[in-house]
Amino acid sequence: MLHRPLVGQRLVASFALGWLLFNYPVLALFNDTGTWFGIPRLFAYLFVVWAALIGLLAFIVERPNDPPSSAPLKD
Repeated sequence: MLHRPLVGQRLVASFALGWLLFNYPVLALFNDTGTWFGIPRLFAYLFVVWAALIGLLAFIVERPNDPPSSAPLKD
């Protein structure tokens, strides 16, 4: 019942998080000549954040509907 509006709000928040993480000031932090495991830092950062956002979106969308704990029991 209240689950659908929360899903929409969480999706909007995850969009804002993705927009922030893929925007210039944060990307500039990883744009250097260093590497992580032989992969340039910028490419590794982009891939890890992209995969994490997909995982977050899957968790938000596929989360089961939990009934409210304060719901009265029907006889």
